Amino acid sequence: MRALNEQDIRASFINCSKGEAKRLPLPRDLDERRWDDLDFLGWRDLSAPDRSYIVTELHGELTGVTLRFPSQQRGFLHRSMCSVCLTTHPGSGVSLMTARKRGQAGRDGNSVGIHLCTDLDCSLYVRGRKKPAPGGRFEESLTVEQQIERTQGKLAAFLDRLSA
Repeated sequence: MRALNEQDIRASFINCSKGEAKRLPLPRDLDERRWDDLDFLGWRDLSAPDRSYIVTELHGELTGVTLRFPSQQRGFLHRSMCSVCLTTHPGSGVSLMTARKRGQAGRDGNSVGIHLCTDLDCSLYVRGRKKPAPGGRFEESLTVEQQIERTQGKLAAFLDRLSA
């Protein structure tokens, strides 16, 4: 992924108003990110624990979405799998995140959901740059490049559903 600045990020959001995009908190470490290791920029809103944000390139255009997820915690014996990177996590390591649809459908209250790593570090798990809890990544016959392509495809399919 190419390096992003504040202006790029704020202009990319498709499921919130320009005013909302202008007010949302951005990560403070944009200059320190290892952009080559990211398929998307994802971060949580520290002031609103039920909100997260994702920005990525979709069909050649920068696309950002706001996400919501329940703040309740699951028991640690339960494991869930991320729909994007296929990493499993115990407890609340995977959350069902919902995004308001684009345009009138979103204003009418329609949304789309996906199970994502709660920390939004899918790109790092796929590349082996971050290790999940033991047993969190299954050994696959796909190369890392193929896994990256699959991760990008799954995220793109989710984002495409927001515009449908």
